[in-house]
Amino acid sequence: MILTVTANPALDVSYRVDRLRPGHTHRIGAVFERAGGKGFNVSRVLHDQGVPTLALGPVGGILGDSLRADLIDSGLPHELLPVAAATRMTIAVVADEATMFNEPGGPLADADWARLRDLVRSHLPNTDVLVCSGSLPLDAPVDTYAGFVRLAHGVPTVVDAGGPVLLAAAEAGVSVVKPNAEELAAAVGHDDPLKGARELRALGAETVVVSLGAEGTIAATPDGEWRAALPKPVAGNPTGAGDAAVAALAFGIRTGLTWPERLRLAVAWSGAAVAAPLAGSVDWDVLAELENEVTVSPI
Repeated sequence: MILTVTANPALDVSYRVDRLRPGHTHRIGAVFERAGGKGFNVSRVLHDQGVPTLALGPVGGILGDSLRADLIDSGLPHELLPVAAATRMTIAVVADEATMFNEPGGPLADADWARLRDLVRSHLPNTDVLVCSGSLPLDAPVDTYAGFVRLAHGVPTVVDAGGPVLLAAAEAGVSVVKPNAEELAAAVGHDDPLKGARELRALGAETVVVSLGAEGTIAATPDGEWRAALPKPVAGNPTGAGDAAVAALAFGIRTGLTWPERLRLAVAWSGAAVAAPLAGSVDWDVLAELENEVTVSPI
């Protein structure tokens, strides 16, 4: 089973408009709502592929009730921790590209963090890969995900985060970190992704996979360094592309694929997620077209 932890869940709302015009009233063409947060998106992609997964996260307030109801309706295996802090909302306005508005998420009490750690610990005996993904709520310790990495005790771990949270996970000996270029730059203080990946490995991360958007992905691993990319960008909503990549990496770890094979899957799943209307979804018809188009080459 792949266990995902979303420390800062959200009710994701997507608006589709013909074009975005600041200072003007917009008529919304379509509205989509679903339980969000990066870990939930990872679990959705895995569940749709028939991969055993369980999604964990703290929820509270009216939006927390909506998030819980959506997970039940979707059939996604989950266990939610009731907390006093209200669940946040994120809004994506999608025209030619997505414009995001992300609320911060209310702070969790120390007792709630302890309860979340206990919940994660209770599922580790049946876990093949632990994924900790997304932002942290206000006032959360920067070593929150690092603590889950240490808690895992040899269970492979994947962390998708940025800045100090990313550095702490690397120092804790995480199996894989998967920042995008901006998150990596915020952590290492410069915008050279390969150099930054090597620096995170020097800190203690076993493998560093960096998403570069339309330019593909680079990875620094114990087995070598690679670049993986599609021949051309996929049009659509990139909001959940990184989550699909994380799902593919976790799946590759669970099934024992080589690193080039994992990167090929990650780029293909990511591209197919861009073609899907909502984060946490993959256009499987597009995926069938992309799987043989990914190039993986040594750096």
